[in-house]
Amino acid sequence: MTTEMTTNHATFTLEREYPVPPAAVFARWAEPAAKARWFAGPDAEHQLDFQPGGMELTRAVRDGKVLTAETSYHDIVVDSRIVYTTTLSADDTLATVSLTTVEFVPVEAGTRLVLTEQGSFLDGHEQPSWREQGTSDQLAALGAELAGTAAR
Repeated sequence: MTTEMTTNHATFTLEREYPVPPAAVFARWAEPAAKARWFAGPDAEHQLDFQPGGMELTRAVRDGKVLTAETSYHDIVVDSRIVYTTTLSADDTLATVSLTTVEFVPVEAGTRLVLTEQGSFLDGHEQPSWREQGTSDQLAALGAELAGTAAR
């Protein structure tokens, strides 16, 4: 069986405003139990070592495949910025490699979160639109977490 090797490069930026200060939004990224609730979901394995050089692991079964996201944190400026790289694999097949920057900007109404992701999507295993939609869903879950409406 021959598989065509392809690489699709894509960048997207998502912006959200939350009616709480940057410290409150940043804390939901840094605190392992909070991050697991809005980011990984209840049926996923989640580990977080939130510091420069630290790692994050999220693993869940979707459509019969084990999805594994492995993240390395490169830059963390408390209440201001996070920069990390992530690999996503389905079973043992690498699907994407990405670089993400999250900025927490104070605004009159609270916080504007600006997330920019640059990805290499490999061999058609994931599409940029899927990643953008999934990330958008996670930011909506973060909003619910901040509002105290997330399922506990």
